[in-house]
Amino acid sequence: MAGSGKQPPSSSARPVPPGPSRPQASAPVRRPPQVLMIKKDDSAAAEAQPAAATATAPEATPAPAPSAPAAPPARAPGGSDEERFGMGSLEGLSMADLMGPEPGRGRSRSAGSAPQAAAGVSRSVDDFDFDEEAFLAALEEQDFVGSAGEVVRGTVVGLEGDGVYVDIGGKAPGFMPKKESGLGVITNLKERFPMGLEVEVLVTREQNADGMVTVSARALALRQSWETVRTMEKEGKVVQVKVNGFNRGGVTCDLEGLRGFVPRSQLVDGDNHEALVGRTLGVTFLEVNAEARKLVLSEKRAAGAARFAELEVGQLVEGVVVAVKPYGLFVDLGGVSGLLHQSCITGGQLRSLREVFDQGDRLQALVTSLDPGRGRIALNTALLEGEPGELLVDRQTVMAEAADRAHRARSLLRQQEQQAG
Repeated sequence: MAGSGKQPPSSSARPVPPGPSRPQASAPVRRPPQVLMIKKDDSAAAEAQPAAATATAPEATPAPAPSAPAAPPARAPGGSDEERFGMGSLEGLSMADLMGPEPGRGRSRSAGSAPQAAAGVSRSVDDFDFDEEAFLAALEEQDFVGSAGEVVRGTVVGLEGDGVYVDIGGKAPGFMPKKESGLGVITNLKERFPMGLEVEVLVTREQNADGMVTVSARALALRQSWETVRTMEKEGKVVQVKVNGFNRGGVTCDLEGLRGFVPRSQLVDGDNHEALVGRTLGVTFLEVNAEARKLVLSEKRAAGAARFAELEVGQLVEGVVVAVKPYGLFVDLGGVSGLLHQSCITGGQLRSLREVFDQGDRLQALVTSLDPGRGRIALNTALLEGEPGELLVDRQTVMAEAADRAHRARSLLRQQEQQAG
């Protein structure tokens, strides 16, 4: 109508029938998941009942067509927890009922049987094939062969220009570089390491990603050489070495494949050490240090050791006074030095050591004590005197008759040893 101020309703709007007002739609409420249980006893009973039920049941009548189910009433948002999460339907069920039937232990593996995994049944360890021997064999294949520092035996299985391949029982052969094939310089690997040769080597580097280890014959030879040298040192042996070089500090030599050094102070002819190249020297050990690779030798100590072997207590020796000290004289006996203590020079009253002997004088004396371990030799000239103090009066006569007087002196020394024993 004109002037009413109201818009006529649209022709597309549908009329709303009168009736009670609908409650405002609420958010859908999540219902707890329903669990479908099948009891074993019920399933067994259900199989036994079909025949009887067919005989007694009246003739079935067609069921009326089901009507469309009415929509469930919307549940109020403020419902109780019992209504929302009710577990009444699960009352009386055991854990076995919830987990379902146990999987058959003797399951068929025929092609027609459905796989258990598709039925949601878990599998135990017993359901899988397990071969203990195959498992142990796989573990053995993973064992590492050859740890660093280990000595192993192997067979030469290949040669290259830069080294040798040695089978030591690992997943891959060990490789020995040419420079590690031995002591010294080896020019012909094929001649030195023919195919099939059994060798003993030292593992210097463990397995890489390909399972190959690095081995060395040279490192093993050096280890054995150091062990040999240590044994020689402990036994106090005198060894023969050939001088192959020199420097300002001394000369160098080769001993058991090791580089040795003899300082000039330990050479008998240290002032002319350049001329010793090519000569053979008898030396003994001053220092053996494998960790620092130091092998220091001494010709003088070797000469002393050899000289000690020639000496004995009561022997008459001849030497030269090389030093005068307040407590006595040092006498060079040809490679070793002996001490003539001031109390053993004469039986008389001695006012000064130089009163009898001075530096550079030659003399004869008796050996009264030997200590090879400490390198000490004790000398005595007082035993050569006929009367106490004779050396102070007539030294020339005593020295000239020293050989004859030494017999009487030895008898006196033996008596002193017996009294002391």
